[in-house]
Amino acid sequence: MYLNEQILHIRQSLAGIGPELFLTLLFLFLLTAELLLTPRFGKDKTARWLQLATIVGALLTLGLVLAQWENEPAYRFEPLLFLDAKAVFFKGLVVVAWLGTLLHIRYLRYNFPIELNAIMVVAVLGMCLLCMATHLLTIYLSLELLSLCSYLLVALSPYRKAAEGGIKYLLYGAISSAIMLYGISLLYGLTGTLDITNEAMRAGLAANPPFVMQVALLLTLGGLLFKLSLVPFHVWTPDVYEAAPTPLVSFVSVAPKAAALLVLMRLSNALPPDLLPTLGGIALLSITAGNVAALWQQNARRLLAYSSIAQAGYLIVGVVAYTEPGFEAATFYTAAYVVLNMAAFFLIDLLHPRSDTSLPAFAGLGRRQAGVSVALTLVMVALAGLPPTVGFTAKWLVFSALWDSYQQANESWMLWLLIGGILNAAISLAYYLRLPFLLFFRTETESHTALSATDQAANRVLAGLLLALVVLLFFKPGWLMHWIGQL
Repeated sequence: MYLNEQILHIRQSLAGIGPELFLTLLFLFLLTAELLLTPRFGKDKTARWLQLATIVGALLTLGLVLAQWENEPAYRFEPLLFLDAKAVFFKGLVVVAWLGTLLHIRYLRYNFPIELNAIMVVAVLGMCLLCMATHLLTIYLSLELLSLCSYLLVALSPYRKAAEGGIKYLLYGAISSAIMLYGISLLYGLTGTLDITNEAMRAGLAANPPFVMQVALLLTLGGLLFKLSLVPFHVWTPDVYEAAPTPLVSFVSVAPKAAALLVLMRLSNALPPDLLPTLGGIALLSITAGNVAALWQQNARRLLAYSSIAQAGYLIVGVVAYTEPGFEAATFYTAAYVVLNMAAFFLIDLLHPRSDTSLPAFAGLGRRQAGVSVALTLVMVALAGLPPTVGFTAKWLVFSALWDSYQQANESWMLWLLIGGILNAAISLAYYLRLPFLLFFRTETESHTALSATDQAANRVLAGLLLALVVLLFFKPGWLMHWIGQL
Protein backbone atom coordinates (compact mmCIF):
# COMPACT_ATOMS: atom_id res chain seq x y z
CA MET A 1 0.00 0.00 0.00
CA TYR A 2 1.41 3.37 -1.07
CA LEU A 3 1.81 6.26 1.36
CA ASN A 4 -1.13 8.25 -0.03
CA GLU A 5 -3.32 5.12 0.19
CA GLN A 6 -2.22 4.62 3.80
CA ILE A 7 -3.06 8.21 4.69
CA LEU A 8 -6.48 7.87 3.01
CA HIS A 9 -7.14 4.63 4.92
CA ILE A 10 -6.19 6.29 8.21
CA ARG A 11 -8.54 9.21 7.51
CA GLN A 12 -11.39 6.82 6.66
CA SER A 13 -10.65 4.76 9.77
CA LEU A 14 -10.68 7.82 12.01
CA ALA A 15 -14.02 8.86 10.53
CA GLY A 16 -15.40 5.41 11.44
CA ILE A 17 -14.48 5.52 15.13
CA GLY A 18 -16.33 8.70 16.07
CA PRO A 19 -17.72 7.39 19.40
CA GLU A 20 -14.27 6.23 20.50
CA LEU A 21 -12.68 9.57 19.61
CA PHE A 22 -15.44 11.37 21.48
CA LEU A 23 -14.85 9.19 24.57
CA THR A 24 -11.15 10.03 24.42
CA LEU A 25 -11.93 13.75 24.31
CA LEU A 26 -14.48 13.37 27.11
CA PHE A 27 -11.86 11.65 29.27
CA LEU A 28 -9.38 14.48 28.69
CA PHE A 29 -12.07 17.06 29.38
CA LEU A 30 -13.04 15.44 32.70
CA LEU A 31 -9.43 15.26 33.87
CA THR A 32 -8.74 18.87 32.91
CA ALA A 33 -11.99 20.16 34.40
CA GLU A 34 -11.28 18.39 37.67
CA LEU A 35 -7.85 19.98 37.94
CA LEU A 36 -9.13 23.47 37.11
CA LEU A 37 -12.47 23.53 38.95
CA THR A 38 -11.71 21.71 42.22
CA PRO A 39 -9.39 24.39 43.72
CA ARG A 40 -11.87 27.13 42.83
CA PHE A 41 -15.28 25.62 43.60
CA GLY A 42 -14.50 22.74 45.95
CA LYS A 43 -14.82 18.98 45.54
CA ASP A 44 -18.56 18.64 46.15
CA LYS A 45 -19.72 21.22 43.63
CA THR A 46 -17.17 20.07 41.04
CA ALA A 47 -18.27 16.45 41.51
CA ARG A 48 -21.92 17.36 40.84
CA TRP A 49 -21.06 19.32 37.70
CA LEU A 50 -18.77 16.64 36.30
CA GLN A 51 -21.30 13.93 37.05
CA LEU A 52 -23.91 15.84 35.06
CA ALA A 53 -21.39 16.42 32.26
CA THR A 54 -20.65 12.68 32.18
CA ILE A 55 -24.35 11.83 31.86
CA VAL A 56 -24.66 14.28 28.94
CA GLY A 57 -21.52 12.71 27.46
CA ALA A 58 -23.03 9.23 27.77
CA LEU A 59 -26.18 10.39 25.93
CA LEU A 60 -24.07 11.92 23.15
CA THR A 61 -21.99 8.73 22.93
CA LEU A 62 -25.16 6.68 22.56
CA GLY A 63 -26.30 8.97 19.76
CA LEU A 64 -22.94 8.64 17.97
CA VAL A 65 -23.07 4.84 18.30
CA LEU A 66 -26.62 4.63 16.94
CA ALA A 67 -25.62 6.88 14.03
CA GLN A 68 -23.23 4.12 12.91
CA TRP A 69 -26.07 1.62 12.40
CA GLU A 70 -26.42 2.34 8.68
CA ASN A 71 -22.65 2.28 8.01
CA GLU A 72 -21.41 -0.32 5.58
CA PRO A 73 -19.38 -3.07 7.30
CA ALA A 74 -15.72 -2.14 6.89
CA TYR A 75 -12.33 -2.44 8.53
CA ARG A 76 -10.85 0.40 10.58
CA PHE A 77 -7.05 0.33 10.66
CA GLU A 78 -7.20 -2.99 8.83
CA PRO A 79 -7.03 -5.66 10.18
CA LEU A 80 -7.21 -4.34 13.76
CA LEU A 81 -10.86 -3.24 13.98
CA PHE A 82 -14.04 -4.10 12.11
CA LEU A 83 -17.21 -2.04 12.33
CA ASP A 84 -20.47 -3.80 11.48
CA ALA A 85 -24.01 -3.93 12.83
CA LYS A 86 -23.00 -6.47 15.50
CA ALA A 87 -20.36 -4.11 16.84
CA VAL A 88 -22.82 -1.20 16.85
CA PHE A 89 -25.47 -3.25 18.71
CA PHE A 90 -23.09 -4.43 21.42
CA LYS A 91 -21.51 -0.99 21.76
CA GLY A 92 -25.04 0.31 22.29
CA LEU A 93 -25.57 -2.24 25.09
CA VAL A 94 -22.32 -1.15 26.75
CA VAL A 95 -23.24 2.56 26.59
CA VAL A 96 -26.78 1.85 27.89
CA ALA A 97 -25.24 -0.03 30.85
CA TRP A 98 -22.92 2.93 31.48
CA LEU A 99 -25.77 5.42 31.33
CA GLY A 100 -27.90 3.26 33.64
CA THR A 101 -25.06 3.12 36.16
CA LEU A 102 -24.59 6.90 36.11
CA LEU A 103 -28.31 7.45 36.70
CA HIS A 104 -28.26 4.83 39.49
CA ILE A 105 -25.41 6.70 41.20
CA ARG A 106 -27.12 10.07 40.82
CA TYR A 107 -30.57 8.93 41.94
CA LEU A 108 -29.34 7.27 45.14
CA ARG A 109 -26.83 10.05 45.84
CA TYR A 110 -23.68 7.98 46.08
CA ASN A 111 -20.64 10.00 47.10
CA PHE A 112 -17.84 8.60 44.95
CA PRO A 113 -14.49 10.27 44.25
CA ILE A 114 -14.51 12.63 41.26
CA GLU A 115 -12.14 10.32 39.38
CA LEU A 116 -14.95 7.77 38.98
CA ASN A 117 -16.35 9.56 35.94
CA ALA A 118 -13.07 9.55 34.02
CA ILE A 119 -12.33 5.91 34.91
CA MET A 120 -15.73 4.78 33.66
CA VAL A 121 -15.23 6.69 30.40
CA VAL A 122 -11.97 4.80 29.76
CA ALA A 123 -13.64 1.48 30.67
CA VAL A 124 -16.39 2.17 28.13
CA LEU A 125 -13.75 3.14 25.55
CA GLY A 126 -12.01 -0.20 26.12
CA MET A 127 -15.27 -2.11 25.68
CA CYS A 128 -16.22 -0.21 22.51
CA LEU A 129 -12.83 -1.06 21.01
CA LEU A 130 -13.27 -4.66 22.14
CA CYS A 131 -16.59 -4.87 20.30
CA MET A 132 -14.81 -4.00 17.04
CA ALA A 133 -11.60 -5.98 17.63
CA THR A 134 -10.78 -8.66 15.05
CA HIS A 135 -7.07 -8.96 15.76
CA LEU A 136 -5.66 -10.75 18.81
CA LEU A 137 -3.43 -7.76 19.57
CA THR A 138 -6.34 -5.30 19.73
CA ILE A 139 -8.42 -7.85 21.65
CA TYR A 140 -5.69 -8.16 24.26
CA LEU A 141 -5.03 -4.41 24.54
CA SER A 142 -8.75 -3.61 24.77
CA LEU A 143 -9.19 -6.22 27.49
CA GLU A 144 -6.25 -4.77 29.42
CA LEU A 145 -7.65 -1.24 29.16
CA LEU A 146 -11.00 -2.50 30.45
CA SER A 147 -9.41 -4.61 33.17
CA LEU A 148 -7.26 -1.82 34.62
CA CYS A 149 -10.31 0.44 34.88
CA SER A 150 -12.37 -2.36 36.44
CA TYR A 151 -9.77 -2.90 39.17
CA LEU A 152 -9.90 0.80 40.03
CA LEU A 153 -13.71 0.89 40.03
CA VAL A 154 -13.90 -2.00 42.48
CA ALA A 155 -11.35 -0.40 44.85
CA LEU A 156 -12.92 3.10 44.76
CA SER A 157 -15.03 2.67 47.88
CA PRO A 158 -13.35 3.87 51.12
CA TYR A 159 -14.15 0.61 52.93
CA ARG A 160 -11.46 -1.96 53.61
CA LYS A 161 -13.45 -4.75 52.01
CA ALA A 162 -13.43 -2.85 48.69
CA ALA A 163 -9.63 -2.59 48.77
CA GLU A 164 -9.38 -6.33 49.41
CA GLY A 165 -11.78 -7.03 46.55
CA GLY A 166 -9.79 -4.79 44.23
CA ILE A 167 -6.53 -6.59 45.07
CA LYS A 168 -8.10 -10.01 44.49
CA TYR A 169 -9.56 -8.79 41.22
CA LEU A 170 -6.15 -7.47 40.17
CA LEU A 171 -4.33 -10.71 41.03
CA TYR A 172 -6.79 -12.99 39.24
CA GLY A 173 -6.93 -10.58 36.30
CA ALA A 174 -3.13 -10.50 36.01
CA ILE A 175 -2.98 -14.31 36.00
CA SER A 176 -5.68 -14.62 33.33
CA SER A 177 -4.00 -11.89 31.27
CA ALA A 178 -0.66 -13.71 31.39
CA ILE A 179 -2.32 -16.99 30.39
CA MET A 180 -4.06 -15.28 27.48
CA LEU A 181 -0.85 -13.64 26.28
CA TYR A 182 0.95 -17.00 26.36
CA GLY A 183 -1.89 -18.56 24.37
CA ILE A 184 -1.69 -15.76 21.79
CA SER A 185 2.04 -16.42 21.38
CA LEU A 186 1.30 -20.11 20.80
CA LEU A 187 -1.36 -19.27 18.21
CA TYR A 188 1.06 -16.99 16.39
CA GLY A 189 3.69 -19.72 16.38
CA LEU A 190 1.18 -22.25 15.02
CA THR A 191 -0.45 -20.05 12.38
CA GLY A 192 1.84 -17.10 11.65
CA THR A 193 -0.98 -14.58 12.06
CA LEU A 194 -2.93 -12.78 14.78
CA ASP A 195 -5.81 -11.78 12.50
CA ILE A 196 -8.80 -13.94 13.44
CA THR A 197 -10.46 -13.20 10.08
CA ASN A 198 -7.45 -14.52 8.16
CA GLU A 199 -7.97 -17.97 6.65
CA ALA A 200 -4.36 -18.76 7.52
CA MET A 201 -5.33 -19.01 11.19
CA ARG A 202 -7.97 -21.69 10.61
CA ALA A 203 -5.71 -23.57 8.19
CA GLY A 204 -2.71 -23.37 10.50
CA LEU A 205 -4.66 -24.71 13.46
CA ALA A 206 -6.21 -27.51 11.40
CA ALA A 207 -2.72 -28.62 10.38
CA ASN A 208 -1.73 -29.27 14.01
CA PRO A 209 -2.74 -32.14 16.34
CA PRO A 210 -6.12 -31.53 18.05
CA PHE A 211 -4.59 -31.52 21.53
CA VAL A 212 -2.09 -28.78 20.63
CA MET A 213 -4.86 -26.71 19.03
CA GLN A 214 -7.15 -27.12 22.05
CA VAL A 215 -4.44 -26.07 24.51
CA ALA A 216 -3.48 -22.98 22.48
CA LEU A 217 -7.10 -21.88 22.04
CA LEU A 218 -8.10 -22.43 25.66
CA LEU A 219 -5.09 -20.46 26.90
CA THR A 220 -5.97 -17.67 24.48
CA LEU A 221 -9.56 -17.62 25.71
CA GLY A 222 -8.37 -17.12 29.31
CA GLY A 223 -8.96 -13.36 29.29
CA LEU A 224 -12.43 -13.70 27.78
CA LEU A 225 -13.43 -16.46 30.21
CA PHE A 226 -12.23 -14.20 33.05
CA LYS A 227 -14.44 -11.31 31.90
CA LEU A 228 -17.39 -13.65 31.40
CA SER A 229 -16.88 -15.18 34.91
CA LEU A 230 -16.76 -18.69 33.46
CA VAL A 231 -15.17 -21.73 35.10
CA PRO A 232 -12.25 -21.97 35.86
CA PHE A 233 -11.76 -18.16 35.84
CA HIS A 234 -14.75 -17.43 38.08
CA VAL A 235 -13.35 -17.49 41.61
CA TRP A 236 -12.89 -13.69 41.80
CA THR A 237 -16.56 -12.96 41.20
CA PRO A 238 -18.24 -13.35 44.64
CA ASP A 239 -15.55 -11.45 46.56
CA VAL A 240 -15.50 -8.58 44.09
CA TYR A 241 -19.30 -8.34 43.91
CA GLU A 242 -19.58 -8.27 47.69
CA ALA A 243 -16.79 -5.73 48.12
CA ALA A 244 -17.68 -3.10 45.53
CA PRO A 245 -20.57 -0.59 45.85
CA THR A 246 -23.82 -1.78 44.26
CA PRO A 247 -23.92 0.58 41.22
CA LEU A 248 -20.37 -0.33 40.22
CA VAL A 249 -21.07 -4.04 40.68
CA SER A 250 -24.09 -3.57 38.43
CA PHE A 251 -21.88 -2.07 35.72
CA VAL A 252 -19.05 -4.60 36.03
CA SER A 253 -21.51 -7.51 36.01
CA VAL A 254 -23.02 -6.79 32.58
CA ALA A 255 -21.04 -4.41 30.34
CA PRO A 256 -17.75 -6.41 30.08
CA LYS A 257 -19.74 -9.61 29.49
CA ALA A 258 -21.53 -8.07 26.51
CA ALA A 259 -18.27 -6.99 24.86
CA ALA A 260 -16.47 -10.27 25.65
CA LEU A 261 -19.35 -12.36 24.28
CA LEU A 262 -19.15 -10.61 20.89
CA VAL A 263 -15.42 -11.39 20.71
CA LEU A 264 -16.18 -15.01 21.59
CA MET A 265 -18.77 -15.16 18.79
CA ARG A 266 -16.27 -13.73 16.30
CA LEU A 267 -13.63 -16.22 17.44
CA SER A 268 -16.02 -19.17 17.16
CA ASN A 269 -16.71 -18.17 13.55
CA ALA A 270 -13.03 -17.80 12.76
CA LEU A 271 -11.63 -20.90 14.47
CA PRO A 272 -12.15 -24.63 13.86
CA PRO A 273 -15.34 -26.04 15.46
CA ASP A 274 -13.35 -28.66 17.40
CA LEU A 275 -13.34 -26.26 20.36
CA LEU A 276 -17.14 -26.31 20.70
CA PRO A 277 -17.44 -29.44 22.91
CA THR A 278 -14.91 -27.95 25.32
CA LEU A 279 -16.84 -24.66 25.42
CA GLY A 280 -20.02 -26.65 25.99
CA GLY A 281 -18.41 -28.39 28.96
CA ILE A 282 -17.26 -25.03 30.37
CA ALA A 283 -20.81 -23.71 29.97
CA LEU A 284 -22.35 -26.66 31.86
CA LEU A 285 -19.74 -26.51 34.63
CA SER A 286 -20.30 -22.77 35.03
CA ILE A 287 -24.08 -23.14 35.15
CA THR A 288 -23.89 -25.92 37.74
CA ALA A 289 -21.16 -24.34 39.89
CA GLY A 290 -22.91 -20.97 39.96
CA ASN A 291 -26.34 -22.35 40.82
CA VAL A 292 -25.15 -24.78 43.49
CA ALA A 293 -22.89 -22.23 45.22
CA ALA A 294 -25.67 -19.59 45.23
CA LEU A 295 -27.90 -21.82 47.38
CA TRP A 296 -25.91 -21.04 50.57
CA GLN A 297 -25.31 -17.33 50.17
CA GLN A 298 -26.40 -14.82 52.84
CA ASN A 299 -25.63 -11.65 50.90
CA ALA A 300 -27.64 -10.37 47.95
CA ARG A 301 -24.59 -9.23 45.96
CA ARG A 302 -22.79 -12.56 46.52
CA LEU A 303 -25.97 -14.38 45.50
CA LEU A 304 -26.12 -12.39 42.26
CA ALA A 305 -22.39 -13.00 41.77
CA TYR A 306 -22.90 -16.76 41.66
CA SER A 307 -26.01 -16.15 39.58
CA SER A 308 -23.86 -14.24 37.06
CA ILE A 309 -21.52 -17.24 36.77
CA ALA A 310 -24.51 -19.42 35.88
CA GLN A 311 -25.96 -16.80 33.55
CA ALA A 312 -22.61 -16.54 31.73
CA GLY A 313 -22.87 -20.27 31.08
CA TYR A 314 -26.30 -19.76 29.52
CA LEU A 315 -24.90 -16.89 27.44
CA ILE A 316 -22.49 -19.17 25.57
CA VAL A 317 -25.05 -21.97 25.05
CA GLY A 318 -26.21 -20.07 21.98
CA VAL A 319 -22.59 -19.69 20.82
CA VAL A 320 -21.83 -23.42 21.02
CA ALA A 321 -25.01 -24.14 19.04
CA TYR A 322 -22.87 -22.77 16.18
CA THR A 323 -25.75 -21.67 13.97
CA GLU A 324 -27.14 -18.29 12.97
CA PRO A 325 -30.23 -18.76 15.21
CA GLY A 326 -27.84 -19.68 18.02
CA PHE A 327 -25.86 -16.46 17.66
CA GLU A 328 -29.10 -14.47 17.49
CA ALA A 329 -30.34 -16.23 20.66
CA ALA A 330 -27.06 -15.46 22.45
CA THR A 331 -27.38 -11.81 21.42
CA PHE A 332 -30.99 -11.64 22.67
CA TYR A 333 -29.93 -13.30 25.93
CA THR A 334 -27.16 -10.74 26.37
CA ALA A 335 -29.54 -7.81 25.89
CA ALA A 336 -32.07 -9.36 28.28
CA TYR A 337 -29.36 -10.06 30.84
CA VAL A 338 -28.14 -6.45 30.75
CA VAL A 339 -31.68 -5.26 31.53
CA LEU A 340 -32.44 -7.87 34.19
CA ASN A 341 -29.18 -7.78 36.11
CA MET A 342 -29.01 -3.99 36.25
CA ALA A 343 -32.67 -3.90 37.29
CA ALA A 344 -31.99 -6.44 40.07
CA PHE A 345 -29.10 -4.42 41.53
CA PHE A 346 -31.00 -1.15 41.22
CA LEU A 347 -34.14 -2.49 42.92
CA ILE A 348 -32.09 -4.08 45.71
CA ASP A 349 -30.43 -0.70 46.24
CA LEU A 350 -33.82 1.03 46.29
CA LEU A 351 -35.00 -1.28 49.06
CA HIS A 352 -31.88 -0.89 51.17
CA PRO A 353 -29.83 2.05 49.83
CA ARG A 354 -26.04 2.10 50.13
CA SER A 355 -25.94 -1.00 52.32
CA ASP A 356 -23.87 -4.18 52.44
CA THR A 357 -26.98 -6.03 51.06
CA SER A 358 -27.09 -8.72 53.74
CA LEU A 359 -30.14 -10.90 53.03
CA PRO A 360 -31.68 -10.74 56.54
CA ALA A 361 -31.86 -6.95 56.19
CA PHE A 362 -34.54 -7.33 53.48
CA ALA A 363 -36.95 -9.23 55.73
CA GLY A 364 -40.41 -7.67 55.79
CA LEU A 365 -39.61 -4.78 53.45
CA GLY A 366 -42.27 -5.99 51.03
CA ARG A 367 -45.01 -4.65 53.29
CA ARG A 368 -43.59 -1.11 53.36
CA GLN A 369 -42.30 -0.91 49.79
CA ALA A 370 -44.72 -3.13 47.91
CA GLY A 371 -44.17 -1.64 44.44
CA VAL A 372 -40.39 -2.06 44.45
CA SER A 373 -40.67 -5.51 46.06
CA VAL A 374 -43.12 -6.76 43.43
CA ALA A 375 -40.84 -5.49 40.66
CA LEU A 376 -37.82 -7.20 42.26
CA THR A 377 -39.80 -10.43 42.58
CA LEU A 378 -40.60 -10.37 38.87
CA VAL A 379 -36.97 -9.64 37.98
CA MET A 380 -35.85 -12.62 40.07
CA VAL A 381 -38.45 -14.79 38.33
CA ALA A 382 -37.07 -13.53 35.01
CA LEU A 383 -33.49 -14.41 35.98
CA ALA A 384 -34.73 -17.90 36.82
CA GLY A 385 -36.27 -18.11 33.35
CA LEU A 386 -40.00 -18.32 34.11
CA PRO A 387 -42.88 -16.72 32.19
CA PRO A 388 -44.26 -14.12 31.74
CA THR A 389 -40.83 -12.46 31.60
CA VAL A 390 -38.11 -11.80 29.04
CA GLY A 391 -35.88 -14.25 30.95
CA PHE A 392 -38.12 -17.13 29.82
CA THR A 393 -37.93 -15.95 26.21
CA ALA A 394 -34.14 -15.71 26.36
CA LYS A 395 -33.70 -19.23 27.76
CA TRP A 396 -36.27 -20.63 25.34
CA LEU A 397 -34.35 -19.19 22.38
CA VAL A 398 -30.91 -20.51 23.42
CA PHE A 399 -32.27 -23.97 24.27
CA SER A 400 -34.26 -24.11 21.03
CA ALA A 401 -31.13 -23.22 19.05
CA LEU A 402 -29.14 -25.90 20.90
CA TRP A 403 -31.87 -28.50 20.28
CA ASP A 404 -31.93 -27.69 16.56
CA SER A 405 -28.15 -28.04 16.41
CA TYR A 406 -28.33 -31.38 18.21
CA GLN A 407 -30.87 -32.69 15.71
CA GLN A 408 -28.63 -31.65 12.82
CA ALA A 409 -25.25 -32.70 14.23
CA ASN A 410 -26.39 -35.53 16.55
CA GLU A 411 -23.60 -34.71 19.01
CA SER A 412 -24.23 -36.29 22.43
CA TRP A 413 -22.54 -33.44 24.34
CA MET A 414 -25.19 -31.05 23.03
CA LEU A 415 -27.94 -33.21 24.51
CA TRP A 416 -26.18 -33.36 27.89
CA LEU A 417 -25.75 -29.60 27.85
CA LEU A 418 -29.42 -29.15 27.05
CA ILE A 419 -30.57 -31.49 29.85
CA GLY A 420 -28.12 -30.01 32.35
CA GLY A 421 -29.14 -26.46 31.49
CA ILE A 422 -32.85 -27.18 31.95
CA LEU A 423 -32.29 -28.99 35.26
CA ASN A 424 -30.16 -26.14 36.52
CA ALA A 425 -32.88 -23.65 35.63
CA ALA A 426 -35.14 -25.56 38.04
CA ILE A 427 -32.44 -25.58 40.76
CA SER A 428 -31.98 -21.83 40.45
CA LEU A 429 -35.53 -21.21 41.67
CA ALA A 430 -34.42 -22.20 45.17
CA TYR A 431 -32.20 -19.12 45.53
CA TYR A 432 -33.83 -16.66 43.15
CA LEU A 433 -37.01 -16.81 45.21
CA ARG A 434 -35.24 -16.28 48.53
CA LEU A 435 -35.38 -12.51 48.28
CA PRO A 436 -39.14 -12.45 47.48
CA PHE A 437 -39.71 -14.91 50.34
CA LEU A 438 -37.85 -12.64 52.77
CA LEU A 439 -39.62 -9.53 51.50
CA PHE A 440 -43.17 -10.84 51.87
CA PHE A 441 -43.10 -13.78 54.31
CA ARG A 442 -40.72 -12.61 57.02
CA THR A 443 -41.11 -9.85 59.59
CA GLU A 444 -38.66 -6.98 59.87
CA THR A 445 -35.66 -7.74 62.06
CA GLU A 446 -34.24 -4.20 62.17
CA SER A 447 -35.54 -0.66 61.88
CA HIS A 448 -35.25 1.20 58.59
CA THR A 449 -35.36 4.88 57.78
CA ALA A 450 -38.83 5.78 56.57
CA LEU A 451 -39.00 7.15 53.05
CA SER A 452 -40.83 10.38 52.28
CA ALA A 453 -44.00 10.23 50.18
CA THR A 454 -42.10 11.80 47.26
CA ASP A 455 -39.32 9.20 47.41
CA GLN A 456 -41.84 6.36 47.64
CA ALA A 457 -43.76 7.65 44.62
CA ALA A 458 -40.57 8.05 42.56
CA ASN A 459 -39.40 4.55 43.55
CA ARG A 460 -42.76 3.08 42.52
CA VAL A 461 -42.61 4.83 39.14
CA LEU A 462 -39.09 3.53 38.44
CA ALA A 463 -40.02 0.03 39.59
CA GLY A 464 -43.11 0.13 37.38
CA LEU A 465 -41.08 1.11 34.32
CA LEU A 466 -38.62 -1.74 34.88
CA LEU A 467 -41.44 -4.20 35.49
CA ALA A 468 -43.19 -3.09 32.28
CA LEU A 469 -39.98 -3.54 30.27
CA VAL A 470 -39.39 -7.06 31.63
CA VAL A 471 -42.95 -8.16 30.82
CA LEU A 472 -43.32 -6.36 27.47
CA LEU A 473 -40.21 -8.03 26.06
CA PHE A 474 -41.86 -11.38 26.87
CA PHE A 475 -45.02 -10.55 24.93
CA LYS A 476 -43.23 -8.54 22.23
CA PRO A 477 -39.76 -10.09 21.75
CA GLY A 478 -40.02 -9.12 18.10
CA TRP A 479 -39.20 -5.54 19.07
CA LEU A 480 -35.69 -6.67 19.96
CA MET A 481 -35.36 -9.58 17.51
CA HIS A 482 -36.10 -7.18 14.63
CA TRP A 483 -32.84 -5.37 15.34
CA ILE A 484 -30.91 -8.56 16.08
CA GLY A 485 -32.07 -10.10 12.80
CA GLN A 486 -30.34 -7.28 10.92
CA LEU A 487 -26.94 -7.99 12.48
